[in-house]
Amino acid sequence: MDDTLRPDLESGLRELGLDAALAEPLLAYLALLARWNQTYNLTAIRDTREMLVKHLLDSLAMHAHLDGIETLADLGTGPGLPGIPLAIARPGLQVTLVESNGKKARFLREALRQLKLGNASVVESRIEAFDAPGHLAHGMFDAITARALATLPLILQLGGHLLGADGRLLAMKGVLPTDEIAALPAGWRLAAAHPLRVPGLEAERHLVEIVRAPG
Repeated sequence: MDDTLRPDLESGLRELGLDAALAEPLLAYLALLARWNQTYNLTAIRDTREMLVKHLLDSLAMHAHLDGIETLADLGTGPGLPGIPLAIARPGLQVTLVESNGKKARFLREALRQLKLGNASVVESRIEAFDAPGHLAHGMFDAITARALATLPLILQLGGHLLGADGRLLAMKGVLPTDEIAALPAGWRLAAAHPLRVPGLEAERHLVEIVRAPG
């Protein structure tokens, strides 16, 4: 891994309110992703500097909104985004990486092994077939997240069953998806929409919080 990436990553971490020491494991993950990507085409982004901003820092931009959340399911995680960067940044967070693609699930298992990430696990399954109570000791997830997976209504249709009564969907979006929010299925409502600042990225980013509607 090109060590010229380290200063940019450390600077980005500080800007996000994170410890610059996280650069070491994050660069190890990035190196592994870049290496596997040459063979397995895990992500369309090839340039490691672009990966650093659009994968690592973009994933970590939501970390400040995870306070109070102990269990998180990352749905359709692909090569582990945002789940693996979040698991690295928050050792107290239990992250379940849900991915149906076999080659991506293989990469995820190898990444967790090499990074020694004991607070993350891989579930090779389609989202709608995944059973949270069968996987978690304490029943349902505190939160589910998805990044560039689908519309808000579809994410809830596929993965809403994984959330307990107080659980929330934390969806990573670009421009605020007002049409998707208006089309939320019955029983769900918008709790908050947080503008996110991603170091090195000019594009708009929002974290959309969806919770169960009362009644």
